[in-house]
Amino acid sequence: VFRAENSNTRRHLCEFTGLDFEMAINEHYDEALQVCHTMFKHIFNGLEEQYSKEIEVIRAQYPSSPLTFTDEPCIIHWHDGIKMLNDAGHDADVMDDLSGAHELALGAIVKEKYGTDFFMLDKYPSGIRPFYTMACPEDENFSNSYDMFIRGQEICSGAQRCHDVAMLERNIASKGMGLEALQSYVDSFRHGCPPHAGAGIGLD
Repeated sequence: VFRAENSNTRRHLCEFTGLDFEMAINEHYDEALQVCHTMFKHIFNGLEEQYSKEIEVIRAQYPSSPLTFTDEPCIIHWHDGIKMLNDAGHDADVMDDLSGAHELALGAIVKEKYGTDFFMLDKYPSGIRPFYTMACPEDENFSNSYDMFIRGQEICSGAQRCHDVAMLERNIASKGMGLEALQSYVDSFRHGCPPHAGAGIGLD
């Protein structure tokens, strides 16, 4: 993956090897969060077990502690996360995105309350997510989207994709975007085609 962004922080890499995964949802997008959590647990445990000697060498020079994580996913809903921040004296707006300072503060609060460095924050405001993000069925001001955090640092994002044509068109209009450039994307859903369907087996 290559992104030409002018970011020079440990949180932003212009070039990296990554893995995206897509999956069908049977009932609820929490199914994807469960898969993510299981995968990350495997990675966290595997690093400590398979590379213990290398990590020991690094920690001798740069002291650190092993990552803590829960057996089942620790999912913090957006409104709860904002309340945690405000209760702790941070000025967080339920309709705005979190700043880096907010994320670090929330990570510390979650660590103290739930004993985990790794957690997921979901139900982000629709206004700060892309047009193709599925709206929350209980309140369209929020979305079926999530970020994953390690020690208060966001490591990746995800969402349920919107497949409803009328909703997509409303989302595009609400964000002040022209429909013309996105018409083929929207039309694909008129024919029942999910994104990327068939590409894995060589279909056009």
